[in-house]
Formats: sequence, structure tokens, C-alpha cells
Amino acid sequence: MQIISFTPVLMNLIEKIRKPIEKEIEQFEKSSTEELKTENPLLKNISNYLQLGKGKQLRPILVLLSAKLCGEVTESTIYGAISLELIHTASLIHDDVVDNTFQRRGLPSINAQWNNKVAILAGDHILSKSLSCGIKSQNTRILEAIANVGMNLTDGELLQLDKVQHAQLTEDDYFEIIHKKTALLFSSCALIGGLSVKADKDSLMHLFHFGEYAGICFQMKDDLFDYSENNKIGKPTRNDIKDGKITLPLIYALKNADESQKHEIEKWIENKDFSDFHIEEIVKFVRENGGLEYTFQKMEEYKNKAIEELNSFADNELKQSMIFFADFMSNRDF
Repeated sequence: MQIISFTPVLMNLIEKIRKPIEKEIEQFEKSSTEELKTENPLLKNISNYLQLGKGKQLRPILVLLSAKLCGEVTESTIYGAISLELIHTASLIHDDVVDNTFQRRGLPSINAQWNNKVAILAGDHILSKSLSCGIKSQNTRILEAIANVGMNLTDGELLQLDKVQHAQLTEDDYFEIIHKKTALLFSSCALIGGLSVKADKDSLMHLFHFGEYAGICFQMKDDLFDYSENNKIGKPTRNDIKDGKITLPLIYALKNADESQKHEIEKWIENKDFSDFHIEEIVKFVRENGGLEYTFQKMEEYKNKAIEELNSFADNELKQSMIFFADFMSNRDF
């Protein structure tokens, strides 16, 4: 299996996002590699393997951009960025075990490459490293923000597990879950970037909301991917449907479909009857009842809300990169 390659247009957008912080990204990567050094041969192999599919590094990029938008990147910024990227990595490793997912970023997941026991312990080790880096930031407010992310990630996952027992998930339920599972991590990235350079209160508020709205947009794009045929995504589609996770496209379709259609779909969800035929029928149901269009529309709204949060900042290369960052959230195809 090959690592997913980025499309030229989106790769160009990523390059534009990264351009003002290239030196800071190099510093982040050097320090991150140093933090993950270990004498344990298994952990060393896992760490090297993770580097093969390390992804776009959107979260540390957001930390660095937010910091430089308000000042100069510090050692505190770097450790905050490492901590958040590690907590994100640990959560993905654990999620793949919980969800029985065997592919991540175009490669076999850690649980597929090794086994569940190794994956859980490796995730725990990386999580511990995340907290260690948070302490090295020598900023109590940064450490508090990191701890808050950790608590809410698990809170959101457990909330979703509880809600999937019922087909009557509301749009409000959905937003509560994605706020905890996804949006808070992005908002914390932007906030921690600002905190690391002692940004003023108003700037911190706008950064937090920028990250929050961008994170919501990111999750909606992921939800659309689950109904996609795109083989460049780097993880299997239909997984959320198979797991009975009711995301915004399906919530909208269920709310707006006629009773006879809706009853059939709800019965399959409640009975966890996800045969290949039923899954494709659910996809068809969502498409026919406007679920994809509605989700796309909401995603664009949140992207625009994120960009509006930047209005109070001076027009410069950093601000433009933040705008590109928001654009990428809704335009990515992987």
C-alpha cells in the first residue's frame, strides 16, 4: 500500500500556508524528532513508522501561524505545538483500535501493522510525551489548555458511543460531539499559539474562534468523505456508517425525508444492520434527501466565519496564510 500523494493544486495551497513559517516548521520537526527518541527498539520502530505517514501537520502549523501572527515564535510555542500534535497522534492510534480501522493516511494503521496491545501502549506512551512537552512550555495556561483537550477528546468519543445507540441524533447533539472531538483541538492550537507569545485578550479570543470554526469545517469535510468514492483520502470510506455513527449528512436527510423512507433507515441503524447493501442504500438515501448539499453549505458557512475572525488582525503574509488555512479545510480532497 502506498502513501497518499497530494494533488498539485492542494499541494500548492499547503505551500502557501507554510511559506511564512518554514524556519519555524523546521525547528518544530527537529525538536519533535528529539522528543520521540528512545532506546526501546519497538517504540523506535513505531516512531519511524509514524513518520512515513505523518500527514499535513495542520495542527502544529496552526500553532506556529497563530503565534507569529501576534509576535515571534518562542520555545514555548514549539513545545506547545509538539504537545498538541502528539496528543492528536495518540488519539488517532487509540481511535483506530476502538473503530477496528486498519488503514491510516494510506498505510496500515499501528494496530494493523502490529496489534491492538502494541497500539494501545504506544498511544499511551505518546500521550505521556505530549504531557511532558506541555510542561516544557513553562506556561500554566498552555498546560491547562492541553489538559482540557485531552479530557474533551475522550468525553466526545464516549458521548458519540452513547448517542449511536439511538437513531434520533439531533443537529445540536452532532455539534456538541464534534466540538469536543475535533473543533476544540484546532481552537486550542490557535489559542496556544497566541498564549505562547503573550497575545492580548481580544486576539486570543479571535484566534480561539478561528480555530474552532476551522475545526468544525474540517470535521464536516471528513463526514462528507465517508459518503465519497474518492480513493485518495487515505482511509476507508463508509466506516462511520458501518459503525452506526450518525453525522450531519444523515441527520439532515433523516429530518427531511418522508416517513416511509426514514423508518426503514432508522430500523437498520437501531438494529445495527449494516450489510453492504444497506450501507449503499443509506448513502443513496443521504444523497437523494440533500444531506451532502446541506453539509457542504454549513461547511462553507463555518469557513467564512473562521475568516471573519481574522478581520481585526493586520493585513500581512501571516494573515493571508491563515485565510489559506481556512480555505484548505473545505477544499481538501484527502
